[in-house]
Amino acid sequence: MEISVRRRQGVTILDIAGRIDVDSAIFIETIGYLLRNGELDILCNMEEVEFIDYTGISVIAVAYKEVINNNGRLKFINIPAHLKGIFAISGLERTFEIYASEEVGLNSFKEDRIIEKIKQKPLRRRFKRLPIKIKVEYRSLSAKETEWMTGEILDLSAVGAYIMGYNKFSLNESLLIRMYLSPKPGMIETEARVVWLSDRRVQPQYHPGMGVEFCNLPSVVQRKILDFIDRNITFTANNI
Repeated sequence: MEISVRRRQGVTILDIAGRIDVDSAIFIETIGYLLRNGELDILCNMEEVEFIDYTGISVIAVAYKEVINNNGRLKFINIPAHLKGIFAISGLERTFEIYASEEVGLNSFKEDRIIEKIKQKPLRRRFKRLPIKIKVEYRSLSAKETEWMTGEILDLSAVGAYIMGYNKFSLNESLLIRMYLSPKPGMIETEARVVWLSDRRVQPQYHPGMGVEFCNLPSVVQRKILDFIDRNITFTANNI
């Protein structure tokens, strides 16, 4: 195994060539050296890897655990076609973040940093709620339900929304949602989960309706929602 180290956009890239097997302790040693020197974002370019056996898989798993234990991130790019099978059989493709190209892999670290910044913001910003009327389309993600329904968002935050107009979904049901945030950023599509259903006896003015929590929302999209909320809250406050 041969490893060359380079850096781009704050990420340490390991260009790996040769075989990853029982004689690949250098991989763990290199990872350990980087972690000790504060390099926590590591991207492994596997394009020139010729062979991986199950011992090599164990080497990668040990290195990955070491990175996670040090609050770092270890990701992989350019897995050759002849190695994808062993990644699938060993379950690594479900555990590791694997990307098709260097640019996409680097962008994933950017998204991670944006998410971290959002998490570090005061709760009042992260969960700031905007009372507003926005047209929305939604449908169940279940195989039995593909029809798009329309409703209206009455309350929007960066983590969820209240949708009025339909009450036939169940708690924890997964939905696909299209919101139209005008004039920008425009249409946003995201998965969501039903976390609350209105009760006609308690909230007759909000019935029928449901509260949803956004799921698998990319950090870039969440930032657009936050910006939209901030712009509209500012506009509303200035016009009171």
